Amino acid sequence: MRAASRRQFLSGASAAAAAAALTLVDSPFASAAAHDRAVAATAARAVVVEGTTLAQAATATGTGTYKRLAAGPGWPLVVRGELAAAGSGRDTTRTGLASFVQFTDLHLADTESPVRFEYLAQYIDSAYRPHEALTVRGAASLVDRVNSLSGGPYTGLPFSLVMATGDNTDNHEQVELDWYLTVMSGGAITPNTGDTSRYEGVQNSGSALYWNPESSYQDHYKAAGFPQVPGFLAAAGKPFTAAGLRTPWYTTVGNHDDSIEGTLPDLGLLGSLYTGGGKIEGVDDATAAKLADAIQHDPATAVALLLGLLEGGGPVRSVTPDARRAPFTPKQFAQAHLDTARTGPGPYGHGFTAAAADSGKLYYTFPISDGVLGVSLDTTNRAGWADGSIGSTQLKWLESVLQSYSTHWYDTDGNVVRRGSQDQLVVLFSHHTSTTMGNTLPDPYNLLDGRHTGTELVTLLQRYPNVVAWVNGHTHANLITPHGHAVPERAFWEINTASHVDFPQHARLIEIADNHDGTLSLFTTLVESAAPYATDFGTTTEPNLAALYRELSFNDPYATPAAKLGTSADHNTELLLAKPST
Repeated sequence: MRAASRRQFLSGASAAAAAAALTLVDSPFASAAAHDRAVAATAARAVVVEGTTLAQAATATGTGTYKRLAAGPGWPLVVRGELAAAGSGRDTTRTGLASFVQFTDLHLADTESPVRFEYLAQYIDSAYRPHEALTVRGAASLVDRVNSLSGGPYTGLPFSLVMATGDNTDNHEQVELDWYLTVMSGGAITPNTGDTSRYEGVQNSGSALYWNPESSYQDHYKAAGFPQVPGFLAAAGKPFTAAGLRTPWYTTVGNHDDSIEGTLPDLGLLGSLYTGGGKIEGVDDATAAKLADAIQHDPATAVALLLGLLEGGGPVRSVTPDARRAPFTPKQFAQAHLDTARTGPGPYGHGFTAAAADSGKLYYTFPISDGVLGVSLDTTNRAGWADGSIGSTQLKWLESVLQSYSTHWYDTDGNVVRRGSQDQLVVLFSHHTSTTMGNTLPDPYNLLDGRHTGTELVTLLQRYPNVVAWVNGHTHANLITPHGHAVPERAFWEINTASHVDFPQHARLIEIADNHDGTLSLFTTLVESAAPYATDFGTTTEPNLAALYRELSFNDPYATPAAKLGTSADHNTELLLAKPST
């Protein structure tokens, strides 16, 4: 869930300011000169791979408030040596170890659901997005992009897997989960609920608060330059066939896969609202402000307020009831992945096992490649709030895994502990980042299990030299962070990638290579969906709908693309790391 910032739209801010998002000015380097040297150092090593941002990236065009997108120049490779020095001969000695893809924050949304809070749009900027009716088609276009690529640009290795790091659904509804599984595995999808022959959401309500794409009504969005697109809503909800990934894929759970709107605890109190025929259409300003504050800071109060609204506290719009909108539990989330009737490349369960479906424990290990282990964590907190933490039981499990795959590690006093002969590099995956794991509210489903922060997790990981990367999402922003240590082999990289619902709508290719000079290289390359950059407001073909999904997300007046895009040092990078000793 994005931070509350919608008031600026009504006070005159627009997508014109967002055009500056494609100008990269900030950097984690000590100075602009250091950044320039890092880019220049690899100019001769430039790799241009069609379909990646090494070749081209979306750029804003035009002088009006509403910006059109076009293909801009590709982004350079930036070498980051904060954790290890770059050897001059590594290009000729390098051996590829692994190549895989990260999706994150797809937010496949049932936009007609009675549990959505569009009426809080002026307070919470994830409550409504003008492009949200196209989330399923946008994700399918991202799958098409990955299918078009032969492998990693720098190692040449085919992708061994795709990992989706959470917020795969928007409101943890069963129908959204089914759409996600079908987008990833392939098959027919109708991204519509209730009466599937028509649209029953807010974008044809005639309210000035929302973009009404099919009418000429001058809502606030059209006043900011948004177009009229005849047939948009009908086309967004019509059936189509998703190709599905050609690569094995895995799932990590996120807070939107776990809670109401990714924030409120699902304690079974709002089940009738999910599947019923009444959609709260609006509330007075005082109630809206109170509810928005409670959603972000006091989940229990927010649930109580919503129950009160259902009993007659505001106007309710009639929608067609749909049992498929029922929320799913962690056990049902795992079981859905075990559905053997689904097609696609596997693996069976996509990381989840029958034991996970029985227990609801959504963390597991899996092979990335020979010698590289993946660990998928569950950092959600079922007590509510968007940010996360990790339970004591899971943290103890993680430590046992790391010890099982390490020849040596460091105890809490910094002494080396040696045991065994098995040593694999480890990549962790989670939804939350190290800085968004401060939510230590007791888990209402497991009150005796303590909760631990991202800082505690970083401290644990730095005791194990074979941990090379922590890959995550949640922030909807591109940011790569070095976690250094006085002992070089105890350092690792944290790789945070932007969402595919908010601009810049990226996914990330990640490659691991042994340079045979005492260092490892982690290459990160951003990719966009397969959608064309140019849009046509007069047609609703499949390619144009996917293109509109990107362009509308850039122009969302409440979005903050400049903050989410990151810098060149967070885009296409070579991340140097000391190779663990054996």
